[in-house]
Amino acid sequence: METRELSYFVAVAEELHFGRAAQRLGIAQPPLSRAIKQLERRLGVVLFERDSRQVTLTEAGAVFLHEGRKALDAVAASVRRTQRAGQPVRKLVLVMKPNTDGGLLGDILAAYASEPESVGVEVLMCGIGEQAGLLREGQADAALLHHPFDDTSGFDVEELRVEGQVAVVPRGHRLAGRGSIRLADLAGEVLPRWPGMPADAPTGPVVHEAAQLLQLIALGQTIAVLPESAGDELRSELVCVPVSDAVPIVSMLAWPERSTSRSLAAFVRVAADLAAKHRQSESTFAPVRPARSTPQS
Repeated sequence: METRELSYFVAVAEELHFGRAAQRLGIAQPPLSRAIKQLERRLGVVLFERDSRQVTLTEAGAVFLHEGRKALDAVAASVRRTQRAGQPVRKLVLVMKPNTDGGLLGDILAAYASEPESVGVEVLMCGIGEQAGLLREGQADAALLHHPFDDTSGFDVEELRVEGQVAVVPRGHRLAGRGSIRLADLAGEVLPRWPGMPADAPTGPVVHEAAQLLQLIALGQTIAVLPESAGDELRSELVCVPVSDAVPIVSMLAWPERSTSRSLAAFVRVAADLAAKHRQSESTFAPVRPARSTPQS
């Protein structure tokens, strides 16, 4: 199967209109229709239900759209990574949200710099929920992700830290003086929406980055449940209240599966070693499961 065929299918599946899809692709509609019919014959399944009024995806088509997008993203990512690997000056790009490293990154970068296989590290800051996408697109070599919030499919991971969650509220909030709360205590509160959340998610303001969120909380527009490390650099008008029954947050270093980069392997080893030492010195951290795999060196 050619990437051209996948691109044709994805365009039709996203537009659900052959004319708009043809215009988007810059081709005539008849060859696009023929290409889709040929694709269905080769796959042996119907991808679209068509009538005079509309085009809809079949169940098989919905699955193929999900998988086709991933395949096209993987091809584009491989091109970007290959181009970056061929640059005269090598570097490792790490993507993360601001203030989400649990205080580890400075030590990791210092220790990594002394490794024989180290290269320069560029830290790419991004908005909420963007790290995994940038890593999949090949714009980064590794990312700091957080379970259960980030999708780690297609990545190998090294778990670095496990922490509880806290409710971040204004000092005058009804929950501010509590020693701890449960999730049920948040009933009726306005909670923020992150980009890409489903339609049945909270109906509060859409938040794209941490500074915006803290400003909205300070203004009384919302509250938020965040990892407990969010309290390390909290504004003076905000307080953290532990949420006793919230699921733990696992901070992890992620990279593309089956990576063979020696410089990335060295970075993962350094991060894992320092995270283990950090856990030993901080008795409040929960035990962390072993990593799934590391890049081959």
